[in-house]
Amino acid sequence: MRSSLILVRHARSVPPTPDGPGDYQRPLTDSGKAQAAGLADDLAAREPRVIVSSPYLRAVQTLEPAARILGMPIRTDPQLQEWDSGIVPGPGYERYYEESWAYPRRAHPGGESLHDLTERAIRTLTGLLVDCAGRPALVGSHGTFISRALLGFGCPGIDWDFHRAMPMPAIYHLEIGARSVRAAGPGL
Repeated sequence: MRSSLILVRHARSVPPTPDGPGDYQRPLTDSGKAQAAGLADDLAAREPRVIVSSPYLRAVQTLEPAARILGMPIRTDPQLQEWDSGIVPGPGYERYYEESWAYPRRAHPGGESLHDLTERAIRTLTGLLVDCAGRPALVGSHGTFISRALLGFGCPGIDWDFHRAMPMPAIYHLEIGARSVRAAGPGL
């Protein structure tokens, strides 16, 4: 029997700044809220068994319109949160990020490696499938988490360029069988 995941990268959010809201509290922008509302009917039509999100506000807000249509709660799971890179946005951040893709087992002090993120993503998403009984799990998360999950499930072409090109929001549909994974979404 095939299992299904609908992975949703959050809509446009307030950019990170040193004096702005922290990662957990960064909300969607007004245009991001409109994007989330625009996704709602499509996501609801997929008839998920469960709706689970990263605890970060922007991920939860992206799924809220679909959850309202479905009359379902959004469960949060800290294992779905974005990559904890161990660095703060600033000069050199993008260079470090790109190097992390080239050397995924390296971790910045206090952070997790991209390899560790991939393992966390696969473990968490596989665990969600156990209780879905043939219906999809609707999962709200973040760009790096989703990129590394796609890579971990064996999707070809997942690299730094793929990650950088991932739109906000983005929807990826994965059909997972005993020996194969089929994926559809932007850039695949």
